[in-house]
Amino acid sequence: MLSLLRWAFWITVWVLVAGFFHYTLPQTDIVRITDTYEKRQDFGENSIFWAQADVGTDGTVLNRDVFFIQTRRVSGGVMVYRNEDTGWGWPPYFKFDTSNLQAEAGDLKSTEAAPRYVAIKHYGWRNEFLTIFPNAISVRAVDGPDASKGIPWLNIIILTLFFAVVYGVWVRWRRFRKARIDPTLEAIEDDFAEKTSAVSSWFGTWRKKK
Repeated sequence: MLSLLRWAFWITVWVLVAGFFHYTLPQTDIVRITDTYEKRQDFGENSIFWAQADVGTDGTVLNRDVFFIQTRRVSGGVMVYRNEDTGWGWPPYFKFDTSNLQAEAGDLKSTEAAPRYVAIKHYGWRNEFLTIFPNAISVRAVDGPDASKGIPWLNIIILTLFFAVVYGVWVRWRRFRKARIDPTLEAIEDDFAEKTSAVSSWFGTWRKKK
């Protein structure tokens, strides 16, 4: 039972870690921009999935106007991105050019008859139930729907460093456990076994006297 709980704990931890990195690290989509618009957004239980207000504006209000970029994927599906500053907050993209990005996206709009494809770099998830949208970081024109998304060097570097740190901590923990914890547990077990044996012997002596 203890082993099962331990496995369940570590599976939960790694699922949360994977979800954190999948939400936070940048991804790139090849899409066609169909429209750009601005909409008043009221924030509620999903506010954690929205960035802060634009730098220099009042961030204490519970609603504000948010830029959106409406697109269509190469496969035909629809994807809508929000366009918000991240400022000095988290994730640390230091994005301050929301208005400029909206202008660039508006200039790259196209129709199905005369498509123009772009690469939108973003982070976050799209979920209709929670009303959350990925946040666009940058947009650039590409040659066509089969254009390369590029090598995600930032993701590779961050994940490599993360697993290097995890491996280092794991190795040191194993050494510490082998040198300090395991001998202590073995001593406790041996002491418990000796006391148990002594108690059993005493009960045996008592039975003989009876």
